[in-house]
Amino acid sequence: MTDPTSRETLLLVQKCAHTFSFYDLATGQPEKHIVLPNFPHEFTVDPVRKLAYVGHYGIETANHLGDMGGHSVFVIDLEAREHVDTLNLWPFYRPHGLHVDGQGRLFVMSEAHNTLLRFSDPLARQVPDLAVASGGHKTHLFALTRDAETAYALNLLSNTVTKIKPNDPAFQPVAVVPGPTPEGNVLSSDESLLYVANRGDDTIVAIDTATMKVVAGGKTRRDPNRVYRTTDSEGRDRLLATNSGEQSLSVFDTNLKERRCVELPANPLALSFHPTERAAFISFQDEKVRRLNLDTFEFEQQIATLREPDSSYAWIQ
Repeated sequence: MTDPTSRETLLLVQKCAHTFSFYDLATGQPEKHIVLPNFPHEFTVDPVRKLAYVGHYGIETANHLGDMGGHSVFVIDLEAREHVDTLNLWPFYRPHGLHVDGQGRLFVMSEAHNTLLRFSDPLARQVPDLAVASGGHKTHLFALTRDAETAYALNLLSNTVTKIKPNDPAFQPVAVVPGPTPEGNVLSSDESLLYVANRGDDTIVAIDTATMKVVAGGKTRRDPNRVYRTTDSEGRDRLLATNSGEQSLSVFDTNLKERRCVELPANPLALSFHPTERAAFISFQDEKVRRLNLDTFEFEQQIATLREPDSSYAWIQ
């Protein structure tokens, strides 16, 4: 449970309001909006929870044509609540997936150039020190192992998942075709499996990360755009898939059998978990973030936002 003396803040990118925002979770009220260049998108928080790194995607969606997008990552000081620095990805454009490892190294995927960029010390150096090809086309997201030695790139246009080594540019990517338009992804708790949601045929599959073979599969609802891993009340791993095509949330066991399906009030855009409580925060296209109880699967809080709330993070101080 959360310390009753702690302060809880929802960090939220609002893509079409072009802001990185702070919301008081006790009241649901906004505390500050930091205005950024148009269409910030994904973000990640450093391991000591002092900084957020926000990718400047620079276009509204991956389907918007004719614009390269942005080539920056904005550094937000969470305690000062200020945009304090900007990392430069040039000549690599359209940063999308971002992860920080336990050493504080930042990894950023350039979707426009299918390249994973490493910032070994993003506080001291504003440009990447290594670039590794993703091995696919239109690489949108990636999963990163805890030791940051292996990444799995989700390639929308080549319909592949590729295993790459973020710190070894000589490693040759290993590809598998999990299904059409693979996008949502999450590693199993022991990192032996990668679960992937395929938007093109409404399926979810498990890839053995050692062999890079599909070893299990199941059927989702329409257009599963993301998949997340959590645990149930008995400590068993469960997968949550947000289904954009029919505005629902599916709960799967690790055998990829759907256990329940929850109707949602609007199109889900992103989801994050409370770090200590059994709850998830879901961003919706109707300009709301709603807190979902993961035991009852009932909504217990609604936060009014600006346009296109996106990635979020529950920050406890």
